[in-house]
Amino acid sequence: MKDGYIRVACATPKIRVADVEYNTDAVIKQMQEAGKKNAKVIVFPELVLTGYTCQDLFLQNTLLDGAMNGLEKILKASKKIHSLVVVGLPFMEGDHLYNVAAVLFEGELLALVPKKYLPNYNEFYEMRHFRPGQDETREIEVFGRKVLFGRNVIVRAKDVKGFALAVELCEDLWVPNPPSTSHALAGATIIANASASNEIVCKDEYRKSLVSSTSARLLSAYLYCSAGEGESTQDVVFSGHNMICENGSFLAESKRFTTGILYGDVDLEKIMSERRRMTTFDSEHRKDYSYVEISLGVTSLVLDRSYSRTPFVPSDETVRAKRCEDIFTIQSLGLKKRLEHTHCKSAVVGISGGLDSTLALLVIARAFDMLGLEREKITAVTMPCFGTTDRTYQNAVTLTKTLGATLREIDLKTSVLQHFEDIGHDPKDHSVTYENGQARERTQVLMDIANQTNGLVIGTGDLSELALGWATYNGDHMSMYGVNASIPKTLVRHLVRYYAETCGEEVLYKVLMDVLDTPVSPELLPPTNGTISQKTEDLVGPYELHDFFLYHALRFGYHPSKIFRMAEKTFAGEYAAETIIKWEKTFYRRFFAQHFKRSCLPDGPKVGSVAVSPRGDLRMPSDAVASLWLEEVEDIEAQMVAKH
Repeated sequence: MKDGYIRVACATPKIRVADVEYNTDAVIKQMQEAGKKNAKVIVFPELVLTGYTCQDLFLQNTLLDGAMNGLEKILKASKKIHSLVVVGLPFMEGDHLYNVAAVLFEGELLALVPKKYLPNYNEFYEMRHFRPGQDETREIEVFGRKVLFGRNVIVRAKDVKGFALAVELCEDLWVPNPPSTSHALAGATIIANASASNEIVCKDEYRKSLVSSTSARLLSAYLYCSAGEGESTQDVVFSGHNMICENGSFLAESKRFTTGILYGDVDLEKIMSERRRMTTFDSEHRKDYSYVEISLGVTSLVLDRSYSRTPFVPSDETVRAKRCEDIFTIQSLGLKKRLEHTHCKSAVVGISGGLDSTLALLVIARAFDMLGLEREKITAVTMPCFGTTDRTYQNAVTLTKTLGATLREIDLKTSVLQHFEDIGHDPKDHSVTYENGQARERTQVLMDIANQTNGLVIGTGDLSELALGWATYNGDHMSMYGVNASIPKTLVRHLVRYYAETCGEEVLYKVLMDVLDTPVSPELLPPTNGTISQKTEDLVGPYELHDFFLYHALRFGYHPSKIFRMAEKTFAGEYAAETIIKWEKTFYRRFFAQHFKRSCLPDGPKVGSVAVSPRGDLRMPSDAVASLWLEEVEDIEAQMVAKH
């Protein structure tokens, strides 16, 4: 449970219909196996102790008494397992029979949760045997001890922040207003579903969509455990289709028509982060619930989950292509609206032959096509100066001409040298003044050309650069509309590649592929032997690391120590731990120190869940102190040094 992780399990044993003793032993065996693997929550299927398909045998006292004997045996066995266990069985309360999930922990029966919605259609006829469970919770006596009986029960862990488990049973999920909705609103972060869902053609896809959408809508983990082999096949077949979902994403899914244990490591901090930021997530149902508190103990897991190296970029090729098309459309429509509103018939962009300006020019071209404007009204300005190389210059020229935009070349050397003379700066001094003087001269030229053409200067800076403050204040930091402002560097590459692969033009394809192959650089320092001497990633660190830090820090508010742990696992074999911690420290230092640049960003379209617009997603003081975050990173660094 370190860093908010908790291992959960869905266990489907092979059973025998009505053979309670056999089924009980099968449950205990899987319970012990999952416990040894540090699963803190273990969910079994609906009516697993008897089998879901007992039909009128549910009216037999022998079966019902056998189920209670089985539960008592499981309770005793659970004393040695430090896990919360959910087991399905039939249970008599008063004069009525209920389909319940028993919730137990370390030999203690905490609650019996009855199924509320009983299907009585098609192949189902549960109301022949069972009564619907009621919402309100009351105490009853079971095995000589007081036990909660009712739907509105949540089990919380005193020592695991964010752990709160509630239960529903099979059909409860399939109805318009499932119990899990009120469970989540009452604080449950994990929903366990003890189920017996039979298999028919295409039902698995619908079942998956239900589990995924419920988990997403409730901002919760959802553990769906279904009956499998051993159930009667008199009329239907059960597949043991188990799923573990977290905030709409599948952590694990079993193959159908199998039995066994499915594991997943749930991130409770992620769930709490989502709820914290969702002001519409209401929590007024707590007064209707009974809460049971346990102590799970804190365990450090060897994580059985992975994280994408590029969280902004989908790994699936088809999904990635659709994402790229959607982003291009959002960017282009954003610019289209701004051009319409300002009655501008032209756009001005600085074109360097690098990734960001290339993407911006592609977006401008599409926006002009949407407006029915001639692309020659796009003015692409190449501004060679001290650091420009032939490669980037030629790519800028070829790209502009191929797209049909108007190319203007303005050599900045004379004007920049005059500026250096005016302010008394030695051109041999390649300090930040040398670099920023060029960057600001570029912006001045673009702004003045925009005045000449009655156009807008389109910004090219991307999200990664803005997060790090890798922009010259009032230089490339400034524009009249920034189309790349919420596109991280790792995604910029894929957008350009997508355009290259779908444009259908050989010349354009070749130049775009060469742009992709060019090192990222502001080209503000003189080249070495004609090649780029100033490589951004050598100075501020690899963008794939910074985008990883950025995503998890802003999207979920994770501790730096947790992000380091995730990065160390994700980038194992590529970056040493010392390298990761070095650049993570750089990320936090720059992110805080450079926020004043983000406080006055130009307008630009948001395209993803992480953005830094001061008017929307990131409202923080420019003088906030980074010490808490940096101290945590430095503690990790100190521990690493101590180990060596």
